[in-house]
Amino acid sequence: MAVYTEVGADELEAFLAAYPVGRVLSFKGIAEGVENSNYYLHTEKGTFILTLFEKRVREEDLPFFVGLMEHLSGRGFPCPRPLAATGGRTLGRLAGKPCAVVTFLDGLSFRRPTPEHCRQLGAAMARMHEAAADFPMSRENTLGQKSWRALFAPSAPRANEVKAGIAELVQGELDALERDWPPGLPGGIVHADLFPDNVFFIGSALSGFIDFYFACTDFLAYDLAVALNAWCFEPDGMFNVTKARAFFAGYEGVRRLSADERAAMPILARGAALRFLLTRLHDWLHHDASAFVTPKDPLEYVGKLRFHRAAGGPAALGLG
Repeated sequence: MAVYTEVGADELEAFLAAYPVGRVLSFKGIAEGVENSNYYLHTEKGTFILTLFEKRVREEDLPFFVGLMEHLSGRGFPCPRPLAATGGRTLGRLAGKPCAVVTFLDGLSFRRPTPEHCRQLGAAMARMHEAAADFPMSRENTLGQKSWRALFAPSAPRANEVKAGIAELVQGELDALERDWPPGLPGGIVHADLFPDNVFFIGSALSGFIDFYFACTDFLAYDLAVALNAWCFEPDGMFNVTKARAFFAGYEGVRRLSADERAAMPILARGAALRFLLTRLHDWLHHDASAFVTPKDPLEYVGKLRFHRAAGGPAALGLG
């Protein structure tokens, strides 16, 4: 989450007149994240999140995102629910940007998750995958493996300004992943961005997922690879295999991985590390200094990518 677009009080009041939220009591931008403009919206009827869609979000994809949250919420999966305005529409326009208002999800995120947090994450991801299995819409992963070479192109000339050797590392990975990316794994709807700040807990119990604006149709195991990278490395860059084992055990307590998914996890984790290295590298080099947002450090994912390049098979990732 972040703030790129400022919203004035008068235009906010006029916009919210179509929503059943009552009078606005407070309105505050959220600095975390890097993609969309987000605001806490506290009103007479409760607390909500207002999101203005920016940057990589295509307007034609928005019905998929809001439809998925409505579907998951209807299946009892804990996530924000899009709020309908007059006439039943869940998408609007504010400050020249497409936008949505969603219910507020209670809970806190943990920057230093424990193995128990990781176990609960895995179980919740499996439940989400199952709850989304009959969602009738689909969306290509626009930041999936086929997009990575084009994603790197704008950053390639300056990549080594961030750290010497990054350009060569990425070029080698692009070649390797195009050659070795697995075909035909079980697919479905994935979140594709389950970092710790997108998973909430109340006390010790997981209370839900937020920020579904990268959700898409892809390999289910790729969703696990993204989360493995985000949850199972320590701040010093070391991989925590205890957390990884707990994570996979939680997932497989609900949905068993196939033999092909287990075998493919090392290359999927390597690819997921490259994906976030590329988007962070782009944002680091092309950052809008006037935006109320802090770009994420791409070097974190250089380290994760190098770990996966050197690691052995699935057992090295906690899939014994």
